[in-house]
Amino acid sequence: MLNQFSRTELLYGKDKMKALAASRVAVFGIGGVGGYTAEALVRSGIGAIDLIDDDKVCLTNINRQIFATRKTVGKYKVDVAKERLLEINPDVKIETYKTFYSPKNSSEFDFTKYNYIVDAIDSVTGKIELVVRAAECNTPIISSMGAGNKINPSKFEVDDIYNTSVCPLARVMRYELRKRGIKKLKVVYSKEKPITPIDDMSVSCRSHCICPPGTTRKCTQRRQVPGSTAFVPSVAGLIIAGEIVNDLTNTSNA
Repeated sequence: MLNQFSRTELLYGKDKMKALAASRVAVFGIGGVGGYTAEALVRSGIGAIDLIDDDKVCLTNINRQIFATRKTVGKYKVDVAKERLLEINPDVKIETYKTFYSPKNSSEFDFTKYNYIVDAIDSVTGKIELVVRAAECNTPIISSMGAGNKINPSKFEVDDIYNTSVCPLARVMRYELRKRGIKKLKVVYSKEKPITPIDDMSVSCRSHCICPPGTTRKCTQRRQVPGSTAFVPSVAGLIIAGEIVNDLTNTSNA
């Protein structure tokens, strides 16, 4: 019988579609990367998804975040995401958490109930905590490395963290994870050298922050506001979704 996943089923078959429907994925960070990951997973037939992000949609998110539109500015990203994802698949089970993941609140999440974890957050301390907790629970995880200040989406690769090069964030993660005894981590990273953003305060959130009221982590608190495009973070997010779907169905995409 035809359904919204029929075209996907033509590639994976009924049994693998059932495996996806029985899977639960947690996406930490619903921004430029995580937003596209979440939507692609739901469009692929994932049965349950948890969305974790404390941020609200800002006008400057519209250039790259799939859930950001003029109508959603000022709303919590997880709320906007949930509404859209349920329009795509009313049967998907969605849990939302308006929280900024960190070592302080990591105990609030039971990683054993997830079939896969997506690390699409910006904080190094949060990323490390996610990886460590996932390793403790033997839960598969994939991490997004830096997608800001880049303009060439063809430079992305999937590899183990210890095989990465060029990416500054990956370098920091390698160092910190090695100290903690983490032996492997699947990542999506780019070999493109980051571009230094133009030093123009007239278009910088550093001096003209327009974050919605109630935003706890404003741009003015950052050391540098990265530049971004519509097509780099989205590609990273879609690559992550593809890796998850193929891993959960034991499908080779080589």
